[in-house]
Order: sequence, then structure tokens, then C-alpha cells
Amino acid sequence: MKYRTRTFYTDQQKSEMWDRWQRGESMSSIGRHFNRASSSIFPHLAQFGGIRPPERRRSRCALSLVEREEISRGLVAEQSFRSIAQRLKRSPSTISREVHRNGGRQAYRAARSDQRAWDCATRPKSCKLSFNDPLCQLIARKLRRKWSPQQIAGWLKRKHPNEEHHRVSHETIYRSLYVQTRGVLKKELQECLRRPRAIRRSRHAIQKGLKLRKIKDATPISERPSEVEDRAVPGHWEGDLIVGSNNSYIATLVERHSRFVMLAKVENKDTQSVITALIKQARKLPKELYRSLTWDRGSEMTGHRKFTMATKIDVYFCDPQSPWQTGSNENTNRLLRQYFPKGIDISGFSQPQLRAVARQLNERPRKTLQ
Repeated sequence: MKYRTRTFYTDQQKSEMWDRWQRGESMSSIGRHFNRASSSIFPHLAQFGGIRPPERRRSRCALSLVEREEISRGLVAEQSFRSIAQRLKRSPSTISREVHRNGGRQAYRAARSDQRAWDCATRPKSCKLSFNDPLCQLIARKLRRKWSPQQIAGWLKRKHPNEEHHRVSHETIYRSLYVQTRGVLKKELQECLRRPRAIRRSRHAIQKGLKLRKIKDATPISERPSEVEDRAVPGHWEGDLIVGSNNSYIATLVERHSRFVMLAKVENKDTQSVITALIKQARKLPKELYRSLTWDRGSEMTGHRKFTMATKIDVYFCDPQSPWQTGSNENTNRLLRQYFPKGIDISGFSQPQLRAVARQLNERPRKTLQ
């Protein structure tokens, strides 16, 4: 039976691997750079949950290799600990402990002692959650309620402004989830995150672009009133579709001022079904709370003129390949993927169920709204 040879990487290669991962390169791309398979990259990244470990540094108070060599020369010359310490401007007890823990006067060797000190200094700092079980359990409960680590950290900061031991950063929560060697939060809780992944991904990772189509008589976003831009006046909405398997869709609407969310069941992606669903949703609100709608250039809005005639609501369209122009809706759709993961058939959700999801989302704390 033929066994596969284990792949080893040097420290320099590992550093470059992390540099490329943080820049957003895929494992396949990193593997090609090293002329290795992508499967040899994953174990090194997964060991730390995709989070680059901090670079090890010596403490400025620790003895250096140069100082240890000076100690070794002093011992060969049969100098006292006090005279060696005086020359190095160190405490005599520091020199005494250094020599006695590394074999005494006869067996002391500078290089071996320096390497031993480096190896003994690998004790990791304990995670803040590892000795605070009540806080750990509270975070686990919030994660199960679909709160993000940043929402949890912000909520704890506002609830306990003067109690440091009751607060924790969102980065600590992420690291406790992805770096399982900490043994704090269970790995199953990763499924409660908006993007359940095996390892954490760089924010610079390349995302696939959206396929956009031309819309006849589309009013560009540049002609949208200035009052919409500053979010000072309520009633201006952003919309899009969430796609599931088997051609299932949900229309999502987000109000720019309050980030209030509405969900509408859509039978199909054709413009007739989408426009009918949007008209039905628009008629549920007073006119002053629904002044405009901004959408991307998807083909489902080719019948936008029918929507405007039925509701007196102006529709504006984003520029091609510019999804950030409806940032509130894009963010909300990512939140909704916790409830409607990619690849599932969402046609089975009824309108009351969609309203329940929207209500839970609207009751979440939002950092942007303080």
C-alpha cells in the first residue's frame, strides 16, 4: 500500500501562506504558489481557525543570546555572579538563577540555554472566557438567538460600562469559536453565525460579482433626492431578492432611516410575481412611510413602471456592478441567511413565518442605531 508523503513548510513559507490568506487568496491559489495541493494548505490554516497566530517576540526584560554568551565567558574566566551582573547591568540573582537552571558553572552553554528559554516561553495566555463560565454561557445563549459576536460585545459594553470582567470583545468570541484548542465555546455554535465556515475567512476575499441586466426607462440612483442619502427622513426603502433552491424567492425590503425590515413571499422571479408582491407590501404602509424604492438592476424589476403607477412610489436603480449602493439591504440579506441558508428551498415558508423572522430581526440591537 502506497502512503502519501507528508508536506512540510518552513517558517518563512508559513508566514507567506498567512500573508496570502489575509489578502484574500484562495487555498488553491496559495497551493499553486508553493507548487503543492490545496489540501496541504488547509491543515495549517485550520489549526488556528483561519486566524493568524500572533508573532512570537522575546520580552525586552529577558536575557538575550549576547548576554548569555557574556555569562558563559565570565564563567570560564571564573568570575563571580556579582561581577558578571555588574558588567551586564543585571541583578546578581538573575545571573545566579540563569546559571543554576541550566546545568551550573561547569555545564552552562549559552546557545543551549537560550533555546531552552525560548522553548519554555511558549505557554499561551489564557482566554478571558476560560475562567468566566457565567459570561461564557451568556454568550452561548446570545449566539443561539442568532446574535452576531459584534452585537453581543456591543450589548455587554452598554450593559456593563464599568465592569471589565463582564465584557469581552467580538474578536475574542470569534477566536474562541474558531480556535478550538482554547476549549471555551463549543464548535457547534459556529452554525449560529451568519456565515458558518470551517475556518475564518479574510475580509479581503474576492467575492463573485452580480449578473446585472439593463432596465428600460430606469431612473438612475444619481437622480435620487438628496434627502434619501443622509437617511434623515424615513420612508425611503431598499429592496432585493433572496434566492433559494428550486427557483424559490423572498423579496426583502429595508427602510434606510430605521433599518426596519419587511419580507414578502414571492411565487417566482418573473417581474409580474415580484411587482404584485411589492404592491401588496406597499399598500400596508401609510404613504408618508413609503416614498421611494431603490433596487439593483435585476430583471425582476423590468415592470417597475407598473409598480410606480399603482403606488405612486418612485423607483431608482443602482449603477451596474455597484451593490454597495444598497448597503443596508445587502447587509440585511446576509443577516437573513441565518434563517434561510443558501441551498434550501424557501418556498415552504408562509407569509406569517416571514413576518416572524422580520420581527426577530427588527428586535435585534443594531450598532448603527446605538
